[in-house]
Amino acid sequence: MLSIFDLLAAKTLDLDLAAYLMARISKGSSFMVGAAPGGAGKTTVMCALLNFVPAEVSLTAATPEAVYAAADGQVPQRYCYVCHEIGSGTYFAYLWSDALRTYCGLSERGHILATNLHADDLEEARDQVCGDNGVQVEHFNKFGLLIFLRAEGGYFNAHRWIEEVYTTDGSSGHELIFRAGDNRKLNQNAKHYAADPGQVMACRDFLAQAAPNTKTIEQARQRVVEFFDNSPAP
Repeated sequence: MLSIFDLLAAKTLDLDLAAYLMARISKGSSFMVGAAPGGAGKTTVMCALLNFVPAEVSLTAATPEAVYAAADGQVPQRYCYVCHEIGSGTYFAYLWSDALRTYCGLSERGHILATNLHADDLEEARDQVCGDNGVQVEHFNKFGLLIFLRAEGGYFNAHRWIEEVYTTDGSSGHELIFRAGDNRKLNQNAKHYAADPGQVMACRDFLAQAAPNTKTIEQARQRVVEFFDNSPAP
């Protein structure tokens, strides 16, 4: 598994975007990673970003059984439910139809959701989730971050990068906050930027300082947790 530091080294994203995603996810934002082709890096990016989930929130696989139990109120603590992919295949922690609708509703109970899907942009993602599966738009909008990848080259020597990021504070639809072609600049004036600029800068400094000495995803998680433990509350 690759960490956020591996992705920075591979230029999948830059420090500014990584810091913004870290600030948002560490505060409990649910997120979805999309790309239409297989092998674009959806799962890799999703797993790296899971390192930013709050330390007190455990990760758990979003199997249909786990999702229905949580929706029935059988889970008293807060979890991050990881759907391995939004898809109709009979693979572990793949969700579709009623199970997906139930999963997307778990944000109403305070849970964090993380998933990926075969979609290249906001419209494709919304059509697949809300159109094909009947997920309520209000629940789709609870995904605070939609992250879309691009890839060029062969599978083993491809260059993969985050092309677009959409954001929302959950109260309305998503808006574009980042596009790689726009000089890789975040739109800090976006209505739903939803992050404290001081915290984003602190996350950026941390990522820059920790990168040279962090070699594994386990080390990355440990350093992220220590950083937030030692950071003053905003």
